[in-house]
Amino acid sequence: MDEAELVAAVGRGLAERSRAAMCLALMNGEPWTVSALAHEAGVGRPTASEHVARLEQAGLVTTTTEGRHKYVRLTGPQIAEVLESLCALADRRTRPQSLSAVRRTRHLAAARTCYDHLAGRLGVAVFDGLLDAGVLRRRAGLAVTRAGRAWFGDLGISVDDLEQQRRVLLRDCVDLTERRPHLAGSLGASLCSTFLSRGWVRRAGSDRALGVTPEGERAVGDLLGIAPAASSWHDHVGS
Repeated sequence: MDEAELVAAVGRGLAERSRAAMCLALMNGEPWTVSALAHEAGVGRPTASEHVARLEQAGLVTTTTEGRHKYVRLTGPQIAEVLESLCALADRRTRPQSLSAVRRTRHLAAARTCYDHLAGRLGVAVFDGLLDAGVLRRRAGLAVTRAGRAWFGDLGISVDDLEQQRRVLLRDCVDLTERRPHLAGSLGASLCSTFLSRGWVRRAGSDRALGVTPEGERAVGDLLGIAPAASSWHDHVGS
């Protein structure tokens, strides 16, 4: 199978609204049951199972079975990046018209996950703060400083352990709403997990949108000196 056919296979996998809806739901980085995806896409469970099989065949999702349930998730962060790029392309062509669509777009732009790392204005603000605080540096490529290793260690994140993984440690990912970088890679994923586990951000239902809690505002201010007013991500909570 040549590259053109591989691209065509991915296109066929997404070329149905229900399958696209499933993939967008999976962009929150969490595993979903087939039943939950069926509800999200507005189809019956047998139809959802067929769609999942098509997506798996296209290499877009992977599945695992635990007991009576089959769990589905995106194949990896690279799939989420492709989907985000497609969303950005669609957004340039057709802006949301309904009030609910406009509100959802505003929430996603304020703070969200990009698969498993922080994105939106929050993610960009955190990335800028890490650079300004000397936790990361850009000289000769993006890297963690010696002080940064200790900074992450204080949060319970071992940079040494992450470096042993196959996944790239860190890279900048251009945010598709801010058009500026946020932190990706295993380090970005670990930082996002820490924000969630410490209650600094919370998920808005099953969506990718995040709400920044008062504790999160204080933590980001204390750790990186970032005021929420500087990035306007605090307006997501409860809006």
